[in-house]
Amino acid sequence: MIEVILMQRVDKLGQMGELVKVRPGYARNFLLPQGKAIRANKDNLARFERERAQLEAQNLKRREEAERVAERMDGLTVVLIRSAGESGGLYGSVSGRDIAEACKEAGLTINRSQVLLEQPIKTVGITTVKVELHPEVSLPVQVNVARSPEEAEKQARGEDVRAEQQAEEESLEAELAAELSDLGAATEE
Repeated sequence: MIEVILMQRVDKLGQMGELVKVRPGYARNFLLPQGKAIRANKDNLARFERERAQLEAQNLKRREEAERVAERMDGLTVVLIRSAGESGGLYGSVSGRDIAEACKEAGLTINRSQVLLEQPIKTVGITTVKVELHPEVSLPVQVNVARSPEEAEKQARGEDVRAEQQAEEESLEAELAAELSDLGAATEE
């Protein structure tokens, strides 16, 4: 375990300015390269204390800016049209990059690392995804994944597209069964 000074808030780790112990790989591969932390030694501790007021002011300014953007973009819904099978399973998946590009088209400029997607979206439907605008500010974005713009509109209205398709499939199966029984009766004569 090595000790680092957090330069910004990190979820499940701590607030700006805290001294925390982390595994060397986590520090070396994530915290240090992204500027989220610096190694805890005498020089860095002294430097952080000298610059603390300035760093906190910058952090406060960025957080307020992120909060304004979050207020302006509140209720954002993006629509992604993808190919999918009859059961609603996508041929492929929707990733953070896809969501970031759709948000950019909707007027919210973010990068894919800001999209907090626990796992790729693999089915048709509406999913709520968190977008982190600042370590302390996140924005919920509704992602509407559909096969066509018409299906996306139905999903947005709250209609269950899968139930509708299932009813269609059942009626087609019933028609097919009736035709097969008619054919069976015709061949017996």
